[in-house]
Amino acid sequence: MLVPSFLQANTLSKDVEERRIALASDTIPQVVDRYSKATKALNTKLLAENNELTITQMVANEGHVLWQRAVKDVQSGHIDDRSLYWSRLKMRESLKTQQVGFNIAPWQRQILVSAVEKSSRGFSDIHFAEDVQIKILLTGFDPFFLDRDISQSNPSGVTALALDGYRFNINGKKAQIETVMIPVRFADFDNGIIESLLTPIYRENSVDMIFTVSMGRDNFDLERFPGRNRSAEAPDNLNVLTGATKASPIAPMLNGKNLNGPEFVEFTLPAAVMTKVAGHWQVNDNHQVTTLEKGQFDATSINQLQQSTSVEGAGGGYLSNEISYRSILLMQQFNRNIPVGHIHTPKVKGYDSQAEGDIVEQIKAMIAAAASTL
Repeated sequence: MLVPSFLQANTLSKDVEERRIALASDTIPQVVDRYSKATKALNTKLLAENNELTITQMVANEGHVLWQRAVKDVQSGHIDDRSLYWSRLKMRESLKTQQVGFNIAPWQRQILVSAVEKSSRGFSDIHFAEDVQIKILLTGFDPFFLDRDISQSNPSGVTALALDGYRFNINGKKAQIETVMIPVRFADFDNGIIESLLTPIYRENSVDMIFTVSMGRDNFDLERFPGRNRSAEAPDNLNVLTGATKASPIAPMLNGKNLNGPEFVEFTLPAAVMTKVAGHWQVNDNHQVTTLEKGQFDATSINQLQQSTSVEGAGGGYLSNEISYRSILLMQQFNRNIPVGHIHTPKVKGYDSQAEGDIVEQIKAMIAAAASTL
């Protein structure tokens, strides 16, 4: 059957993440297809859409519905972040290739991809109740290193979904957590995704605590001294390598220039109470850093690091360290003083719902302990 000319739209090429969908569909089909109604609904609406002015809002709404579905799913006991990740990629693929009810240009498709990225990550869903006295923002990350294990989950992503909108009382005050999901892509960081998220928050002084969370080592680590430079010889989710090494660290970018800031910053988390939280894992106040001048060592103070060249912060030399560095640096630039810092969770091999559920519960207790100091 001939396709009408107005449906013959230019398309965008699929990227590395989207090209993994086929293998994931073969390997973990129940995970990839869990939200298939949402992805099919988007395809149907794209084909019917003939209004250039309303299509972006429609796509953003569909991404928001996906985010809310994943949040509800996890909070109902389905402890898994992966279906959100793979469904978002299926939506991206559709937005790049699906026929649309008007002659859409590639640049318009890219706008739609950006819209679903933002809305399906919770960026447009940060809303605190009016009676809340302690407002907390928490970030998680997508699954990563998927070429090693296509079934990989990320407990920080599970945590973000489990705690979005979570409310609790502490010392007679009402507290609420709102969350977002961060991509594991160097380009997004270089293009200012963290600064875009946090600038209005710091400018308006609209939250009381910020926790960035990622998957790390054997226990929980609170990363005291994030470093400026990248040094991990590991790819992001687009298989991009920065060229950085431990022998030759590289500064990240912002607005087309090297990110300007000190070699190390120090978190403002109330580590003394957070490390006392009991659970399946120990909670460490991690001071270990690496510099070109001294190698790896436990730093005793931020002053000790003033004349050093950062190789690895306490959180390493990858994006988990970088999100912490950027969030603390920006807080300092806005002259704010609230608890901000990074939690590395215990690592999980592949997917482990029991372990990830236990991780969420211990993080809830750590956040409550931190909130008790306000």
